[in-house]
Amino acid sequence: MYKTCDNPRPLNSRHAKLNRRDTHSPVDTRWQRRRCYRRSELPAELAGWLLDPASLTRRLLCLCAGQFQVRVLSQVRGRPRRDEARALGMRRGGLAVIRQVELLCDQQPWVYARTVIPESSLKGRLRRLDRLGIRPLGAMLFGDRGMRRGVVELARILPGQALFADAVRGQQPGHGEIWGRRSVFRLAHKPLLVSEIFLPDFPAGQVASPPRNCR
Repeated sequence: MYKTCDNPRPLNSRHAKLNRRDTHSPVDTRWQRRRCYRRSELPAELAGWLLDPASLTRRLLCLCAGQFQVRVLSQVRGRPRRDEARALGMRRGGLAVIRQVELLCDQQPWVYARTVIPESSLKGRLRRLDRLGIRPLGAMLFGDRGMRRGVVELARILPGQALFADAVRGQQPGHGEIWGRRSVFRLAHKPLLVSEIFLPDFPAGQVASPPRNCR
């Protein structure tokens, strides 16, 4: 069940007092359905990428004229964050495989991706999700005819939030806000959550919309 839209724009002081009970913890990222944002509220250079329904991996392969690479940062069994568990309909304390990777072009990190796969999803043919290695998950998801994608959510991710720290770790300090999108995918009726965060060095200003003519 998805809640109604929060106001993605800054609140004035009067409204802030009225809505104090609805504010999020500073470490939380506020994900909202894409319809909650007008296109004008999204970064102009990223809007086309955030709203594109196709495989991001495939779009990046088209954009990268050099060597495209998946760098695995970590893959562990653990407890998802509260908002992730809610999105997946997991019980409190449930375990999942949490996979964090960077998608790079010529060694330059463009996208940080975080995938949460409940242990209950890792059965039968889906056990292969636990053995991806450096293979891109997107290629497997969009190559499966039985794949179903849920609602796309967007988020403005700020310094001080846990997801921001995960995404930009190892990079030069001093970055401002970054943006991302996420969806629950279903394979064989089993859910997994994929979050894709556009990093500061992503060349969105050069290509405002994802390339359509892929090699």
